[in-house]
Amino acid sequence: MFSVTNSTQVPFYFILTGVPGFEVFHAWISIPFCCLYTISIMGNTTILAVIRAEPSLHEPMYLFLSMLALTDLGLTLTTLPTVMGILWFSASEISFEACFAQFFFLHGFSFMESSVLLAMSFDRYVAICHPLRYISILTNRVISRIGIAIICRCVVVVLPGLFLLKQLPFCGSKHLSHSYCLHQDMIHLVCADTTINNWYGFVVALLIITLDPLLIVFSYALILRSVLRIGSQVESLRALNNCLSHILAVFVLYVPMVGLSMTHRFAKHAPPLVHVIMANVYLLAPPVMNPIIYSVKTKQIRRAIFHLFSHRQL
Repeated sequence: MFSVTNSTQVPFYFILTGVPGFEVFHAWISIPFCCLYTISIMGNTTILAVIRAEPSLHEPMYLFLSMLALTDLGLTLTTLPTVMGILWFSASEISFEACFAQFFFLHGFSFMESSVLLAMSFDRYVAICHPLRYISILTNRVISRIGIAIICRCVVVVLPGLFLLKQLPFCGSKHLSHSYCLHQDMIHLVCADTTINNWYGFVVALLIITLDPLLIVFSYALILRSVLRIGSQVESLRALNNCLSHILAVFVLYVPMVGLSMTHRFAKHAPPLVHVIMANVYLLAPPVMNPIIYSVKTKQIRRAIFHLFSHRQL
């Protein structure tokens, strides 16, 4: 038995898990993971590069998209060291402090992605419902303040949960069921009353997993009402098509997020492989899919990418 209640005790570590039951195939399993991480890093870096290089993309919609790409890049780089370390080198041990650092960035970037998508829904609402005031409402100063508010919101939400968990004693098993440090996973190793932690997690779930999607749905209800008032069917379809990329990004984030949360709460006795698959889909789907979605569905981004690479070749 072991416990950690303060930093003066013997250094403590957790043991991360790769793909349970398939440890002998970790080298082969690393190939698709490596491809997904490469796509995520290259895709989001390309989005950031084209938005920075192309003056015509220095508009509110694309500035919010650059925030989303930065968030996805942060989420990817947070999980990459431990996941690939396990698959390539069987490096499953992670120190107490490193695990909590990953906990902070992992949940912080995840909540930040939700917040950015909420801000992007507001951008789409203003662009469609108040097109004449779009530039005057979403100025660079306003966008900067929204970005700062998103960062502050995520830090304020994540830090209390981190400190609450860090003060509790960990005893018994030190094996985590994922390749990274998730709050839902770490709380199971605590040998003390976790009522406060559970209630705080419930409040966070209401604020992030419930409130953000509801506000996004509300913004799209207002958008739909405005679109239906447009007399031209062509203009209506064009307006809705401008929202399609964002709608797909919302589904890519929230469907796996809700699935992972439901699995941890109501399918605790499911095979470990189910939890691993759900967690990896939740953390890898948005960073991998978002650059693909916006590159394929957004004509301006697609043109800017072609222009960037053709210019470099010349």
